[in-house]
Amino acid sequence: MIELEGVPELIDPVMICAFEGWNDAGDAASSAVAHLDREWKGEVFAALDAEDYYDFQVNRPTVWLDGGVRKITWPTTRLSVVRTGGPGGTGEAGGRPRDLVLVRGIEPSMRWRSFCNEILGFAHELGVEMVVILGSLLGDTPHTRPVPVSGVTSDPDLARTMDLEESRYEGPTGIVGILQEACTHAGVPTVSLWAAVPHYVSQPPNPKATLALLNRLEDLIDLRIPQGELPEDARAWQLGVDQLAAEDSEVAEYVQSLEQARDTADLPEASGEAIAREFERYLRRRDGQSGPGAGPGAAGGVGGPGGVAGGPGTGAGSGQPGGLAAEPGLGEPGGRDASYLRDTTSGRTRPPRRPAKEQPEQQPEQQSEQSGRPGDADGPEGRTGGERGGGGEDESGPPPKGDS
Repeated sequence: MIELEGVPELIDPVMICAFEGWNDAGDAASSAVAHLDREWKGEVFAALDAEDYYDFQVNRPTVWLDGGVRKITWPTTRLSVVRTGGPGGTGEAGGRPRDLVLVRGIEPSMRWRSFCNEILGFAHELGVEMVVILGSLLGDTPHTRPVPVSGVTSDPDLARTMDLEESRYEGPTGIVGILQEACTHAGVPTVSLWAAVPHYVSQPPNPKATLALLNRLEDLIDLRIPQGELPEDARAWQLGVDQLAAEDSEVAEYVQSLEQARDTADLPEASGEAIAREFERYLRRRDGQSGPGAGPGAAGGVGGPGGVAGGPGTGAGSGQPGGLAAEPGLGEPGGRDASYLRDTTSGRTRPPRRPAKEQPEQQPEQQSEQSGRPGDADGPEGRTGGERGGGGEDESGPPPKGDS
């Protein structure tokens, strides 16, 4: 059993996860969690043992000087808690007060089942109500249009309640897909949010994709998120890419073809419901602009220059998970086999305390290239190039296919 000291009782906590590497194109997902941690001054309360999960020849530690003393930072996954409202909170929630548990790290090199067991153990002890995993992938989407964000879940009831897609992906997967299925098997409501990053400008950072993920997350958990300088960074990023594209006629022509395909695909989705969703977000930000959690640019970025809002057809309902009937949990009579999350070397299993409705084992549905949503992409997901702050990735794996 995991014993947590110094962690206060949390209000309706939601766990938000992101991992650098294969499922983090343009660093959009990990930057979104880092933004939440920075804006709400998260407090780290736990870190997984790097020795258990990382190959240090792939994810190298970094050496730095602290007052002339050499210190080492090891690649790992850290958990922090942020209070978004209520007594001791750091901001105005905008909806009902709730706290967040942030999980930010690097995709592990080994022992993925044990890794997921540890994350689920913390979720169990903290009473987490829902897990949201952020990811980003390379896609055939133009940088001049709103970033497509897809919300996927393996729970049909959750899909209907929160305007999500049911996962039907089949193919290679990363730690995002494994953790989602582990949570599903454990009876924890889980959603994956995926942002599509233009494959022709995949270098990090991508503040426009980060902002799109945060906007969708805001709708999903009904919590106003301070945007800080992200809207201005997103506009500056798009302006810079515009200038680079204008210098190459072939690139400019290719971007124009992507724009035409995207506009054609999005036309049927410009429904009253999608427009109403954007207007509700605008009103929510306008009404809370003077609150302590607003921050610079809180009222901007929605439908403004650069089109950094989620766009038609990419929003999610703000309802909460419902209709999840309790069933026997892992390890209980009539419950599910816990071997899915068993570490075969140690025989340990960490079943969560809160069983919920059984869900099918599925992966996120892959989108078509012409839909303007995440789909197949040429080249690997995530960052290209060498190591970054000890968070380098193994480039020897198969090319990603937009899974969760």
